[in-house]
Amino acid sequence: MRITDLEYREKDNMAGIYAHVHWEDCDQPGREIFIETTTTYAGDVALDPHAFLVGCLIPAMHLGEGRIVIDGQICPYLFEGLETVVGLMRLWSDGAYAPIHIEATEGFLNRTAEAPGRAGMLLSGGMDSLAALRLNRLRYGKDHPGAVRDCFLIHGFDIGGVVERGMKYQVFERAKTHMSLIAQDADVELIPVYTNIRHLWDDRNLWLDKFFGAVLAAVAHGFSSRLNLLYIASSYDLPHLHPCGSHPMLDPEFSSYGLRIRHRDVALSRLEKLRIVAEWEVAFQNFRVCLANVPDRLNCGRCEKCVRPWRVWPPLVCSTKPGRFSRMILHRTTFLHSALRFEPVNPSIASSYPI
Repeated sequence: MRITDLEYREKDNMAGIYAHVHWEDCDQPGREIFIETTTTYAGDVALDPHAFLVGCLIPAMHLGEGRIVIDGQICPYLFEGLETVVGLMRLWSDGAYAPIHIEATEGFLNRTAEAPGRAGMLLSGGMDSLAALRLNRLRYGKDHPGAVRDCFLIHGFDIGGVVERGMKYQVFERAKTHMSLIAQDADVELIPVYTNIRHLWDDRNLWLDKFFGAVLAAVAHGFSSRLNLLYIASSYDLPHLHPCGSHPMLDPEFSSYGLRIRHRDVALSRLEKLRIVAEWEVAFQNFRVCLANVPDRLNCGRCEKCVRPWRVWPPLVCSTKPGRFSRMILHRTTFLHSALRFEPVNPSIASSYPI
């Protein structure tokens, strides 16, 4: 794979970085990939080769490319991390992935730019990211360099990530409206980002098992003139760790010397995260766990992602403020409507969901 023609562009109300991907060893058409945001943040977008190198590495390995070559210079710290990523991918694929040679046309950077001293994270609206943001706010003073100041809501993940389901920009706007309420309460900047890197190889198993953490890191590198620290909220706790697209052994290896990536809260269980979010009223009233992205509400109320919080809720109810959840537990349809902000469902459907 060759990654060429890196450039920064502004058009209409959007600003972003772009590159062309050329496949060398597999029968895939070349395409342009991008990381965009609104022109409000145009000055914060960095034409950083790391963004595209990190974003393209795993699809290149998955499709059997012998090398990945990118125009420009790369940080040796990142290069060494990517060698570890290659090793992990080979291990997690039971040897199905072959080694890949990583090259930069202009070699290694001799020095890094001065770090901007700003921390950020993804804010999807799910329990993992909400708990991570809440804990950061409770523990870090606003002047601490580790305090989150920017949250990224990304189009091209669950919303707009699967080509055959469409781009669903209206769903993204709805999510942005609700996440803005949370960001305002947390006193952080909500930055909308649009990317098509997932579309390099639109396969659900690849995305979930190996790829999505790399695209999170790629977006962060696209804002490396603004950030020097990115938190990625853990998907699983320690007892349930397994090969996954975001993993404490994987995510930090996408760091450069100037932009560090930390996989956080891996010691927290799902129930502990739910408890944290339940005590944050704005987040509790606006969370978004559903991947169905139905047209008329945040959460569909039927899929596994929607039902999962409800299944583990009873122990949580007993430990929270009196009266807050009693009505929701006693009446399942009321719980689904008012606690998870779903539309009312048929009682026969609701009763089929085990607690």
